[in-house]
Order: sequence, then structure tokens, then C-alpha cells
Amino acid sequence: MAVEITRVTDKRGLDRFIQLHYDLYRGNAFDAPNLYMDEVHTLSPFIKKQNPAFEFCEAEYFMAERDGKVVGRVAAIINRRYNEQWKRPAVRFGWIDFIDDMEVSRALLRAVEDWGRERGMKEIIGPLGFTDMDPEGMLTYGFDQLGTMATIYNYDYYPRHMEQMEGYEKDNDYVEFKLYVPKEGMPEKFLKIAQLVEKRYNLHCPKLKRSQVFGPEQYGQKVLDVVNRTFGHLYGYSQMTQRQIDEYVEMYFKFFSMDMICVIEDWNTPNHDVIGVGITIPSLARALQKCHNGRLFPFGWWYLMKALKFKKTDIVDCLLVGILPEYRAKGANALLFYHLIPVYQKYGFLWGETQVEMESNEQVQSQWQYLEHDLHKRRRCYKKQL
Repeated sequence: MAVEITRVTDKRGLDRFIQLHYDLYRGNAFDAPNLYMDEVHTLSPFIKKQNPAFEFCEAEYFMAERDGKVVGRVAAIINRRYNEQWKRPAVRFGWIDFIDDMEVSRALLRAVEDWGRERGMKEIIGPLGFTDMDPEGMLTYGFDQLGTMATIYNYDYYPRHMEQMEGYEKDNDYVEFKLYVPKEGMPEKFLKIAQLVEKRYNLHCPKLKRSQVFGPEQYGQKVLDVVNRTFGHLYGYSQMTQRQIDEYVEMYFKFFSMDMICVIEDWNTPNHDVIGVGITIPSLARALQKCHNGRLFPFGWWYLMKALKFKKTDIVDCLLVGILPEYRAKGANALLFYHLIPVYQKYGFLWGETQVEMESNEQVQSQWQYLEHDLHKRRRCYKKQL
């Protein structure tokens, strides 16, 4: 039977769109599927409290069906803020999944291409989400490595399909590293640089309390302001709006362990300005695998609680690590790990995940040189002129 492309037009359709990933990767040892409730919040235009990204993004969701069964899906997204900022009239494709059938993958991408052309777009790029805070990049190496909550896992045939698609080529490549936590002590370089930075530049890492994140000190706001300023020049990034910042602070910071977040302040400034941040959490990958169809009930919530509250995992995820440009050359990043490594040792973490880094960003990758590390994953964003 031929492949039929249908659009998501209601809640039931969105449920089928989301469900495909759980069905396609059921039992996979490496995929870390998102929670169903998070997918609904991110994607749904049908709920009252919508994703703030809909303020500046337009989206359409397509499913590939054969004999009444969903065999592929893809989201078509236009991020107007990004397109204006980078002068790039592009339609994004994201949330792409498909069976190993070229007819299916071609039909899905053709649907996004046509949708983009109808709206005046000149190219298609992806996989990308609404913003840089969504998973991005198709896995091209490291299919035998455990995924993370913040990244995409896909089968090895996905990039093979992309290579056979006419007109698609590399737009940007990412790398990811596995960082091994020292069994004891502190790498001497981190120790020396951190002590020097504190003394010479008067930079310090205060211990945060949860009340400071939401209270008058507004550390949640300060942290995400640094993220905006740090990542603003990177591929695919569009500045977070105030509504997005408010939502991320409310959604995530209440669950984070404060001792696994490190902020760097410049005490030469009157208000002790935040100039760097490291947000890390216990890996939720194994816990997410135990949430049937991404649901918290009946037992999914317990596995997540064990990872978040009791740190029952060997892995730490480095979700966001950012230093303002003017402080990077001063070695400020060493301060982050000078304070975080003892925390990881206390909880018994064996290694950490860096998340995605642009392959060309040698400055970021150089900060791992004092830790034992492996480059264990690569991923790619593709582009095609329309």
C-alpha cells in the first residue's frame, strides 16, 4: 500500500503522533524517551497553557500512514525570531521518526518542504525543535551509547536515509563527550587555575539555596540571562523570551538539586553579577526507560524520584555550561568543576554527559582536557535549498 501523509488536527491525532516514538523504540536499550506530558506541553496547540515558543513559532505536524498504521512522523516549524535574527528564511524539521522505508522518510520530508515553500521559505534545516532548548541534531555515531533526556536518539538507518535524499547536505555537526569523574581528589590543573582565578579576578561560587532561585535574589532569572548571552551566537539559537525564562524557572528549578548547580559571580561588580553557570542533574535516562509510554503512573514517578532525589544513577548530565565571553580567557570554567567535582564524588557518579557541542567550537571542547574523556557521540543537522 502507498504511504498517505496526514496532518494532526486534534488531540487524538497529536496522541498518535507522540505515541509513534514509544512504539518504534519500545525495548531499545539506548533511547531515553521523553515524558508524554512534556511532549504534549511542547507540541500541543490545543491546551490552555501553550508552549511560549508558539508566540513566535508556527508549526504543523505530519504523519505517514500505511494501512491505517502510523509508520512515520515529522514536525514542520518556522521560528520567526531565529529567521529574522540570522536572516535565514528556513523551515525546520523536527520530531522525525520513521520505519526503515525510503518511501516513508521521503514523503515526510517532502511534506515539510512543500509546507515551507507555501510560506515563502527558501531552505529546510533540521532536525531542530522550536528553539535551542529542544533536542536537536540527528545521531550519526554512538548508536550503542545511552541517550539523554536532552538529546535525540535514533536508529542508525536514519542518517543513511538522509544521505540518499536528493539535495540534503551537512549544515552543522555536533559532538558529545563522556567525562570520567576522578575517583578521588581534584585534577591539579583545575585546582591551580580555580585558586588563581578566585584570587586574581575576585570570582566566586556562592552556595545557592532554592529560595534564592525564586525569591528576591532572582537567581533563576540571572542564570537564564547568562544562558541567553552565552549561547546567542550559536547555530540554531534564538533568544529566550521573558515568558520562556519564567516557565523554565518554574518547571525545572524546583526539581534541581541546588548543590549540583554552580554559579560564578564577579565580586568586583556592585551587585555581584552572575557571569557563568553550570546546571547539572542526575541522569534520568534509565528512569525514563521505565516509564511505560512516557507516563508517570503507575510507577514511572518512583523511578524518576530515585534518580532525582536519591541520585540512584552512575551518570550526571551537564545540561548547560556557559561562561560569558569576556570571562572565558580568564579560566572561569575551572571554577565550575572545582566546585562540582566534589559533589559528583559524594554522590558516586562515575561519568558525565556533556550534551551537544558544535564540532567547530574548540574553545568549549578544550575545557575537558584536564579530565579523562571520550568522544562517544556525533550528530548532524542537514539543509536543503527549496
